[in-house]
Amino acid sequence: MIRKLAVLLVSAFILPSLALAQNAPQSIATDKSASPEMRRLAEALTGDWNNVETMEPTESFPKGGGRTGTSHCSLTTGGVTLLCEGNSDGSAGKLSHLIVIWWDKNAKLYGFFICFRDWGSGCEIRGTAHWERDVFVNDYTENIKGKPTKMRDSFIDITPNSHTLVAAVETSDGKMRTLITTRSTRR
Repeated sequence: MIRKLAVLLVSAFILPSLALAQNAPQSIATDKSASPEMRRLAEALTGDWNNVETMEPTESFPKGGGRTGTSHCSLTTGGVTLLCEGNSDGSAGKLSHLIVIWWDKNAKLYGFFICFRDWGSGCEIRGTAHWERDVFVNDYTENIKGKPTKMRDSFIDITPNSHTLVAAVETSDGKMRTLITTRSTRR
């Protein structure tokens, strides 16, 4: 069911959004059609970014790793979605990504959809997101060694010219352990 939803989302919603984003990026300040929730998100993340990604040592990256690259985020579809895409490369290998975030008025949460092209990932709805004061948080679950495991991506230290994304996993003692830190600075 989720895979069918993802295909539908990509074909009916995301691909037209990509064309719009490339041809006519919208100004956050002048887009009165965007909800307050989407304007807040756009003010935090829209723009062209240089990214430096650092992986902590894990089973997947025993010596740690890293990537550098660029990304672009824009408010699209008449202010309904925030679309981010980018590419990076380094000791952790190549990565291409697409992220689509939207406000679900009924759930009072952000929807979160991702596509990663790296060492075997694909596209999926990735939990939900919300603001915790000045931190934008995406909570989701991944199957690790056959067990559903809580994951959390947190956009922290958000300024007009930078932000940091911390990807973390819940450990057996209930604490969150950082896996990846991505520092983004405006180009």
